[in-house]
Amino acid sequence: MPYTIAVIGTGYVGLVSGTCFAENGNHVICVDNDPKKLEKLRNGQIPIYEPGLHTLYERNFRDGRLSFTDDLEEAVLASDIIFLCLPTPPMEDGSADLQYVLKVADDIGDILSRHAPQEFKIIVDKSTVPIGTSERVTEAINAKYDGAFTVASNPEFLREGFAVEDSLRPDRVVIGASHPQAIEVLRDLYEPFVLSGNPIIIMDERSAEITKYAANSHLAMRISFMNDLANLCEILDANIDNVRRGIGTDSRIGKKFLFAGTGYGGSCFPKDVKALLKTSIDAQHALRIVQAVEDVNADQPTRFFKKVYDYFDGDLKGKSFAIWGLAFKPNTDDTREAPAFIIIDHLLNAGATVRAYDPEAMENTRELRFGDRIGYGENAYDALEGADALLLITEWNEFRMPDWKKIKALLNNPAVFDGRNIYDMDDMKEQGFDYFSIGRPTVFGKTV
Repeated sequence: MPYTIAVIGTGYVGLVSGTCFAENGNHVICVDNDPKKLEKLRNGQIPIYEPGLHTLYERNFRDGRLSFTDDLEEAVLASDIIFLCLPTPPMEDGSADLQYVLKVADDIGDILSRHAPQEFKIIVDKSTVPIGTSERVTEAINAKYDGAFTVASNPEFLREGFAVEDSLRPDRVVIGASHPQAIEVLRDLYEPFVLSGNPIIIMDERSAEITKYAANSHLAMRISFMNDLANLCEILDANIDNVRRGIGTDSRIGKKFLFAGTGYGGSCFPKDVKALLKTSIDAQHALRIVQAVEDVNADQPTRFFKKVYDYFDGDLKGKSFAIWGLAFKPNTDDTREAPAFIIIDHLLNAGATVRAYDPEAMENTRELRFGDRIGYGENAYDALEGADALLLITEWNEFRMPDWKKIKALLNNPAVFDGRNIYDMDDMKEQGFDYFSIGRPTVFGKTV
């Protein structure tokens, strides 16, 4: 049967999850306290870029299954299930900031205490939260309300750029719950999402909370391992692409997350690695591998910048550089913890100028970080004119087969620094470019 669901928070996770719950026939009330965001959502404007989301949003909003409000009380009282999809940003020590989650939990307790509903309420942490958060949310609600409710954990595993697919057809659903009714309801809610036979995994709340951190930290570990190995390949004159193929075809390892680059970014991996590391230190069992993952990733954008610095003999003052790609990955406008930002900071600090282009992330870059301190191209080629080198940071599809003759004519100097290894070394040599990538031999173009 369809459920009435409150989704508290219309950020990335809340908006995608709420829309996909509605797509499967549920009535979803999305709650947010940002009036500008609510106005946009009520007028057909989605504040994030995510392929496929707008079509689902339009259909479910039009058909009345998806609505938006700032009235938390109305949403809580009307709903069978209340999902907390609130931000948990990292604090200075790396731990997750739970102030938003616990504030809403306190508000829910107050609402329930004043109205004493007869219906059993299921509150679900969908935000990425530290181990023990379900207990803290329970305590916050219990401080004001002693009626029938339970708190469960249901971590999300959405990949930005593929979030709609991941939400509608997850490879697994993790439910951390102890109360039989919560297990039954959440299993029923998710059954339509796993008709292909993918598992719904039931576990305790603490295990569910650590599962999310463990998954992201493990994937981050693969990225840092390959980046560290790529740096060794450069020293030993080996090719990381060959190594990747050699190990990726091992069925015990697999092919995913084995690509060298400028490091991971985004809203999940950086903060989740830091949070798991902080949790392990607090438990007096520091995860040494996770610390190494963090250290390698922090160093990777600087190593990439040093390729540029060394090529120009340490003199970047007055030089101009074209940047292709600002988002932390393709198919998103998310620039949080983006390696491009670190590289641009290095260039500006060295006295260089920057002109950048990204299909979706330039507005966020201007508003959140650089303003008018850098230039912004109208298209990829516009960013190149008069530049001393091209730096590719994010592997958008439109960058994969460029017009090299046009690029060479626009650049002052035929130099390309490829932070994602998407170009063929032999082709770059034939085209006459000095070509630098990650963990592969440097190529110097043929003299014309």
